[in-house]
Order: sequence, then C-alpha cells, then structure tokens
Amino acid sequence: MIDFHCHLDLFPDPQNVLEGIDARGTYVLAVTTTPKAWRGTKKLVGDRKRVRVALGLHPELVAHRHQELPLLCGLLPEARYVGEIGIDGSPPHRDSLDLQKAVFDRILTECAALGGRVMTIHSRGAASAVLDALERRPNAGVPILHWFSGSTKELTRAVQIGCWFSVGPAMLKSRKGRELASAMPIDRMLTETDAPFARDGEHPLMPWQAYDSLLVLEMLHGVDRKALALQMKRNLKRLAQYATA
Repeated sequence: MIDFHCHLDLFPDPQNVLEGIDARGTYVLAVTTTPKAWRGTKKLVGDRKRVRVALGLHPELVAHRHQELPLLCGLLPEARYVGEIGIDGSPPHRDSLDLQKAVFDRILTECAALGGRVMTIHSRGAASAVLDALERRPNAGVPILHWFSGSTKELTRAVQIGCWFSVGPAMLKSRKGRELASAMPIDRMLTETDAPFARDGEHPLMPWQAYDSLLVLEMLHGVDRKALALQMKRNLKRLAQYATA
C-alpha cells in the first residue's frame, strides 16, 4: 500500500499511526506544512525504510509563515522530497496570491539549482498559475499534483508538461474527481489520503486506506485492481530512483 501524501505529524497520535503503518507495510510520504516541522517529523519517523518525510511550506500558511522560506531553502540540500508546496487560489487565500506565487517560484528555483526534487504540489483554485510556474522551471524535478481539481483543459496541459498525480478516496467521491482521475495516465499516478484532513465519515482516513482508491480506479480505467497495485509500486520505485540519483 502507498500513501504518497499524508500529514503524519498532524494526527492526534502519530506514533499510533506509525505502528499501524509498520504492521501493514505501508509506504508513506509524510508531508509537512512548515519548514520548522521537518526535523521534528524526521525524528518521529526515525529510521523507517518505508516512510519518507517531505520538506514543505503549505500555500495556505504562506501569508503568516513566509519568513520561514530561508529556512526551507537552507534545509533543501538535505531533503529529497519537497511538499506540501504550491499555490492556493481559493477565496480565503486570494489576498496572499502574489506572495504565494513568489514563494513557490523561489522554491522551484532552489530545487532546480540542486538538480531537482520529487515535489508534491497543492493547486486548488490555482492550477494554471502552478503550471505556469512549473513551465518556467522545467528542471525543478518531478511534480506530483496532489488532489488535482482543475479543469480538463488544465489536466491535459499538466499531462503534456510531464506532471504526475496523486489521488485518494476523498477526491474520488466527487463526480469531477472521478472524471479527472479517468484521464490521468496510470503510469504517472500514485495513491494518497491527505489524512488527517480527508476523512472516512467521522474519522480521519488512515494511510493504509489509500488503496481504497483502487476500487474506483479499476472501474474508471478498466484495469484490474491487482494490476493497478503493481503499477503503483512500479511508479513509486521510479520516483524513489529519481530521489536517490
């Protein structure tokens, strides 16, 4: 099982979640929302082989935490995975849109200067702006658009410029989410939960529930879920090879 976008440090009891991850052999990318959270999350994860920690600065927090950008840039040489980063154009965050764009562009520039990183990217309400930035910095690394919610035209553009995608059970509950997922190339797709923000009823999704997505993807792509699971593992291996190159 693979959960390529999980806010491990934001669960009420992260250690309990890690024990569940260990018991099930789940592969997890633990994203962070601020650079200050990165070292603490790495310490929490310890030497686990199946869990990696991404260095992030969430766009929703940029207005109040942009002063942490130099810290992020200073830590980048130590981090092979970057996220959650990106741009949020939803109404509550439009006032900081210009600042978000500047921060995202700087992160991409720094990633490119270091030879590229595997990046998990937020693009809610700002898909075109995110794609514009990625086109300006084609050497920034491998962009994975998490929970993509743009238009079909923006999706086509994202595919053309080489983006990957991570999809989860919460995304696939909506008709639009399913329509977008049906057009995503399965050789550039991974499963995620976006937990604990994404929920299963009254409870947060757990990382080992990311493969619930395969039940829907099987119908959308006409590919057996076992074959999809193997494809996800191949995809993860390709990204891991890039991250360690």
